[in-house]
Amino acid sequence: MQKGRLFVPDTPPSLSPQDALIAVMVAASASDENMRTAELVAIQRMVNHMPVFAGYDTDRIRRVSQTVFDLFEEEDGLEALFGLIRDGLPERLFETAYALACDVVTADGRHTDQELRMLEEIRDELNIDRLHSAAIEWGARVRHMTP
Repeated sequence: MQKGRLFVPDTPPSLSPQDALIAVMVAASASDENMRTAELVAIQRMVNHMPVFAGYDTDRIRRVSQTVFDLFEEEDGLEALFGLIRDGLPERLFETAYALACDVVTADGRHTDQELRMLEEIRDELNIDRLHSAAIEWGARVRHMTP
């Protein structure tokens, strides 16, 4: 316990904008209870190369991931997770979050029904315009096509 801070075990930590993006990607990958290697590599690659993650402490990925996993175990955890994501993420990055989630889900070349439902949930929770989401989804699909 840190000096001067009240520790409340049932209160998840607040998320920075980059943490919120990580949480969205982890949630998309873990939604089918199977985080595939290609999805994990995609998350790491995006964190290492995208300008939105410049200066991000990659050691935080594990803590954010654990928060997502812990919330997935709770009855109202998904609702709490989206509350944290909306609180930590500026609205101008909502479409970025959706695009990152689409890239993670498409990274392994297949989609489970659970992953597609999670993408739909992310789209709805972040209020992504349907036309914009279709363009984002198309972009993810064509980026991950194989010969």
